[in-house]
Amino acid sequence: MRRILVTGALGQIGSELVPALRDRYGADRVVATDVRMHTFSTDGEAADREAADGDGPFAYVDCVHIRQIADVVQRYDVGTIYHLAALLSAVAEERPREAWDVNMGGLYRVLEVAREHACAVFFPSSIGAFGPSTPRDQTPQDTIQRPTTIYGITKLSAELLCDYYAQRFGLDTRGLRLPGLISYVAPPGGGTTDYAVQIFHQALRYQHYTCFLRADTCLDMMYMPDATRAMIELMETDASRLLHRNAFNVSAASFTPAQLADEIRLHVEGFAMDYDVDPVRQKIADSWPDSVDDRAAREEWGWEPEWDLPSMTRDMLHNLRLRLGSAS
Repeated sequence: MRRILVTGALGQIGSELVPALRDRYGADRVVATDVRMHTFSTDGEAADREAADGDGPFAYVDCVHIRQIADVVQRYDVGTIYHLAALLSAVAEERPREAWDVNMGGLYRVLEVAREHACAVFFPSSIGAFGPSTPRDQTPQDTIQRPTTIYGITKLSAELLCDYYAQRFGLDTRGLRLPGLISYVAPPGGGTTDYAVQIFHQALRYQHYTCFLRADTCLDMMYMPDATRAMIELMETDASRLLHRNAFNVSAASFTPAQLADEIRLHVEGFAMDYDVDPVRQKIADSWPDSVDDRAAREEWGWEPEWDLPSMTRDMLHNLRLRLGSAS
């Protein structure tokens, strides 16, 4: 079996995807890479260090440099790339030129290396690839996509680019349109749905949270264990079953900040939440669907979520209490 490479491995998704992949395939079969804490050798190549995250091989790679990607793919005999490195929605709006360079330039270079070395590629798209003219309730798998943020534009462009490489070069590209993701392992990374992670930390520490979205802002959300499982299951599916291949809608739960706060109050006595709406992030959220139709994923590769709002809330609070040293 050729190895698996994960870019952006120290981010919110990678922090849980890498351990899940290593549990499934073996620690030495999964190479984690990230741009953080660069250390360069004298010839300019990214320097590697084994067991950098405590378990398996790690390489420092900046995905805007194609030589670094190709070097790691060759050195470790990589056959599958999970390309996670990207700027998220709120950060991308502040730095649009960098967002295009990282989100699109990085993907293009990964696809070129994958084409040269016959690698399969997973790319995470987003509900941000939709826009205000998209149907908001049960957004179809195939529908109008006119995003109004640079993040959404890069995600839609990436969906099309992955389709092109599959059709033009026969590259095995696959992807999911991920909703907002909730995790206790890594901090949020500058996304519009960060509130749904921050709220848990603040509830346990201070019994209070000030939300940057309106109370009635309904968005599709998913607990990270479901998201990482979906990625792995999609990549393991026989290609003959996939009609869409790239950018499958996936869903687990759809709720508002007010509904999440109500659920937390069942477990955190005295928790209170108020609102100080951030107009930039609110505008982004208002352009996204309330919920998506994920029947294509269910029918083509058997997608089925395991976590809903109540079970996710219980598990988040339990694990954060353990991390904060206040388990009860």
